[in-house]
Amino acid sequence: MAFMEKPAAGKVLLDDTVPLTAAIEASQSLQSHTIIRRYSDFDLLNNSLQIAGLSLPLPPKKLIGNMDREFIAERQKGLQNYLNVITTNHILSNCELVKKFLDPNNYSANYTEIALQHVSMFFRSEPKWEVVEPLKDIGWRIRKKYFLMKIKNQPKERLVLSWADLGPDKYLSDKDFQCLIKLLPSCSHPYIYRVTFATANESSALLIRMFNEKGTLKDLIYKAKPKDPFLKKYCNPKKIQGLELQQIKTYGRQILEVLKFLHDKGFPYGHLHASNVMLDGDTCRLLDLENSLLGLPSFYRSYFSQFRKINTLESVDVHCFGHLLYEMTYGRPPDSVPVDSFPPAPSMAVVAVLESTLSCEACKNGMPTVSRLLQMPLFSDVLLTNSEKPQFKIPTKLKEALKIAKECIEKRLIEEQKQIHQHRRLRRAQSHHGSEEERKRRKILARKKSKRSAVENSEEHSAKYSNSNNSAGSGASSPLTSPSSPTPPSTAVEHAPF
Repeated sequence: MAFMEKPAAGKVLLDDTVPLTAAIEASQSLQSHTIIRRYSDFDLLNNSLQIAGLSLPLPPKKLIGNMDREFIAERQKGLQNYLNVITTNHILSNCELVKKFLDPNNYSANYTEIALQHVSMFFRSEPKWEVVEPLKDIGWRIRKKYFLMKIKNQPKERLVLSWADLGPDKYLSDKDFQCLIKLLPSCSHPYIYRVTFATANESSALLIRMFNEKGTLKDLIYKAKPKDPFLKKYCNPKKIQGLELQQIKTYGRQILEVLKFLHDKGFPYGHLHASNVMLDGDTCRLLDLENSLLGLPSFYRSYFSQFRKINTLESVDVHCFGHLLYEMTYGRPPDSVPVDSFPPAPSMAVVAVLESTLSCEACKNGMPTVSRLLQMPLFSDVLLTNSEKPQFKIPTKLKEALKIAKECIEKRLIEEQKQIHQHRRLRRAQSHHGSEEERKRRKILARKKSKRSAVENSEEHSAKYSNSNNSAGSGASSPLTSPSSPTPPSTAVEHAPF
């Protein structure tokens, strides 16, 4: 069903998870009044980010004395610190407000309006559905939008429609892509959240699921309201508290079971995080299987792209499970990855799993398999009572297409990891080259080289003088003369680069 326009020729499929950085280089003079460049834009951004509930270090306005050179230097330093804070916060750095502020050329479009246009086109051919309200900014993705829905003849029942554009990892052919999207409603598994309706064309996909008032696993952990904006729900939780040990064990086992099911089916996932796990009573159900088909990058990509041993979608799922387990255990994400040491946990069995997925050793040497995690003491004794039989029939031709697409996704990841590794080595070399200790070392080497050159030239000059004197002394009529002091050699000083 062609309800959406085709992508424009030459369309750039950006990876929105690539971290953006910014450096303030100068101020500018406008009508003889020196200002910090675009301070009003900083102020506007900061006001918009207040929904996150964070105390961000934006320098205050100053109306008097703002032409002073020292003030300008201090203000630039303050604004740079502000940028550093928001670009190193994982949630803030991925939000649309920050992306548009730092990269307006690539993020100028109104994605909500684009989504509304596509959804409206869909309703022309499917009149039984009706939009109740947009669910503004409930997710973290810039190019994925949500709408609360109802069926006209069942007005009390609420559903959620999600619309998403293609991502940089979409390697399926248009035909295979559309077939696989339309296959998702047939997927039945006790730990996968059921898709009610799904359709796609060459440029995007649209899916409808039942609305769950209780929300996701992340909503449970953060005690958040499902309809609230993502920044408000998760940036600065009022109370940080992990789940009970039995919840951790049960939820963890359920999630691992569905990951193993998908891996065995050859279906790429790679999008595990707490917001992609719906809670249905005491049962976890995985969301957004369509993300890998659309080619969308993972929420945790900026983490695992740093580690070259996490280079398959299976290992990505295991690493992301480590992030999820940490959040379930401590009520918050880890401050950084890899994790050097873990806080006290309800059980050492929890720490053992965390160490196998998030520690320095694990990130350096590689992830365990899902099967290995299921055998670990934390999950091996969990009794699952759900008797629903899993069913997800994928035709052989589509399985082969999925296999090729998975290999392409992993190839791009490996290439990105290689570039990051090379860039890191270059930065270390530059940092070492420019260090004070290295500068002193090069100065000392330059002086030694200069002195050694001077000594060698002096000895060479003396040897030549001695040889010529001996040769003159062998003549019969030559008078004996006393040698004059040798002329000091001219020394070429080599300036070491700084």
